[in-house]
Amino acid sequence: QVQLVESGGGLVQDGGSLRLSCAASGRTFVGYDAGWFRQAPGKEREFVAFISWSGSGVYYADSVKGRFTISRDNAKNMAYLQMNSLKPEDTAVYYCNAGGYFTGSDYKPGGYWGQGTQVTVSS
Repeated sequence: QVQLVESGGGLVQDGGSLRLSCAASGRTFVGYDAGWFRQAPGKEREFVAFISWSGSGVYYADSVKGRFTISRDNAKNMAYLQMNSLKPEDTAVYYCNAGGYFTGSDYKPGGYWGQGTQVTVSS
């Protein structure tokens, strides 16, 4: 069993930056692939970024490539999402996920989700 808690969301202006954190408890991140998803009101949850358990493999949705960076620190049971050049279209609740797998073109989420953290980008 893994519990995930996101933090770091907030209100930022167009072009600004935020760093989201995902803290895991119950067990370590070692051996777990992880990813970030987001969901805007009235919209489907969408994939944002993936990172392998070792941190050596990453993959991003086209909409965030070049702007977002996913990372992890297994010793601290933490995963991160650095978000730069934020746009109003990035406004959503962001969720951390663990335990899924990467198909080569898509990350299939596992059963572990955080509660989400709100990111709002003003125009």
